[in-house]
Amino acid sequence: MTDQTTPSTLTDGFHLVIGALKLNNISTMFGVVGIPITDLARLSQAEGMRFISFRHEQPAGYAAAISGYLTKTPGVCLTTSAPGFLNGLVAAANANTNGFPMILISGSSNRAIVDLQQGDYEELDQMNAAKPFVKAAYRIDRPEDIGTGVARAIRTAVSGRPGVVYLDLPAAVLSATMDAQVGQASLVKVVDATAPQRPTDEAIARAASLLATAKRPLILLGKGAAYAQVDTDIRDLVEKTGIPFLPMSMAKGLLPDGHPLSAASARSLALAQADVVLLVGARLNWMLAHGKAPQWSPTVKFIQIEANPSEFDSNRPIAAPVPGDIAEAVKALNAAVASKGVKADPAWLAELNAKREQNVAKMTARLEKVTDPMNFFTALNVIKGVLEGRDYYLVNEGANTLDVTRNIIDMKLPRRRLDPGSWGTMGVGLGYAIGAAVTTGKPIVAIEGDSAFGFSGMEMETICRYKLPVVVIVFNNGGIYRGDDVNRGNGTDPGVTRLDASAHYEKIIEAFGGTGYDAQKPADLKQALETALASGKPAMINCVIDPHVGTESGHLSKLNPQSAVKAGATVPTAKVGK
Repeated sequence: MTDQTTPSTLTDGFHLVIGALKLNNISTMFGVVGIPITDLARLSQAEGMRFISFRHEQPAGYAAAISGYLTKTPGVCLTTSAPGFLNGLVAAANANTNGFPMILISGSSNRAIVDLQQGDYEELDQMNAAKPFVKAAYRIDRPEDIGTGVARAIRTAVSGRPGVVYLDLPAAVLSATMDAQVGQASLVKVVDATAPQRPTDEAIARAASLLATAKRPLILLGKGAAYAQVDTDIRDLVEKTGIPFLPMSMAKGLLPDGHPLSAASARSLALAQADVVLLVGARLNWMLAHGKAPQWSPTVKFIQIEANPSEFDSNRPIAAPVPGDIAEAVKALNAAVASKGVKADPAWLAELNAKREQNVAKMTARLEKVTDPMNFFTALNVIKGVLEGRDYYLVNEGANTLDVTRNIIDMKLPRRRLDPGSWGTMGVGLGYAIGAAVTTGKPIVAIEGDSAFGFSGMEMETICRYKLPVVVIVFNNGGIYRGDDVNRGNGTDPGVTRLDASAHYEKIIEAFGGTGYDAQKPADLKQALETALASGKPAMINCVIDPHVGTESGHLSKLNPQSAVKAGATVPTAKVGK
């Protein structure tokens, strides 16, 4: 008889991390393997988890982020130390900005060597590097603390305004052993992680009273409203009051885009004329002109439902702040406005409807005009027809590709449109497509600008390796924005925004066993998309677009300044002081 611990009764940091995640119903990780986390990924598979192995950490992080958005459970991204961590940190920062729950787990080097900067393998103070970009950052220095660390990460990621938690796991902690029974007892099951905060009665009453005074009210829905998954309550709020609504891009589908109360096709008029605006899960950031004139009325009053009270008054004074959980707030506000009999003025609705009909007629005329070569409208009209009535998720990124697609492809279901969001980040497309496919099992259609596709194009191999039902359509107009830029100097290099218009992007997927299509004409595109969707297998369409169409920076051209001084001109020396 011996009191020594035998190998069969041991566990280690690898198994404790996996056990902590599984205990909290996290069954998937996205990442790139390498030192020191290869065995963590390998063992996660052995323990029944799914590990989706990417070619680059950044799209792996995007996949984890969008999984968190779709499920309200933190998506997990696993990376190696230092360079791998930094690649994943970009995706983490993007997720945190968008309010997506995510946990970035990275292996790290020996703390004693790192802190003295003695030159360890992939030496970096990762926890402090992460802090400015995430909601919280924790380092686990003992295997017995893994359960607590994972539990804190989960609760922090989903409570209040969702965000990203970085977990630093030194190699020595992963490989450290301890008694299996003690280790199992150290794991923590998170109870009531979100703990929704109900707004005060005073806040709800103030908001309802302000809505009752409005002559031209507007409900503005952000992706926070979509994330909250209170679709029925939001629909009731709109339909029972008759107040027109305007969805931000990722909130499209909370109510169908064709809903009679949608002000999307009269957006400019709605923003300029509204006198009281209810913001639900939306911030007055750059996408809403910071709530300021001339896009908005200088006298407009805002009601804002927001989980993070520090957001109030950040750009315009909020007349009726409603701090608290969106789901709880919308339910309470429904009851309050019903008791006050809040109804929108028919004259306001008629004004918006007239503008909407006018703009819809203009768009219809543009879509019906078939061009050769195809422009964005011709191609998207074909895609719109093929997608009508299908059960799918749309991923969309690019400049013109993003802007035009958003206005043409209608969404009828919530959380079905996934795009660059608050940062306007290019390169999210394939990571989002993979994350959505793995999380939902539904077909994914990714409409990509050729420039945006290039940020993560190698993940086509990942899509094929996992046999995911993803169809990628690359709008190939041979350039960033458009394909006819010229070199402004005397050199022979192509213009800085030009790409290769003769590229056959469909050949990329063929290299990995997927099916590629080249679409030069509308009929080609229609047949290719129908065939690809019917197959349920990885596919890619090279959709050739006229290189002479497109606007620089799309709808954001005013944010991309251009020099007023012609190339080669003499620039006067500025006078600095006296």
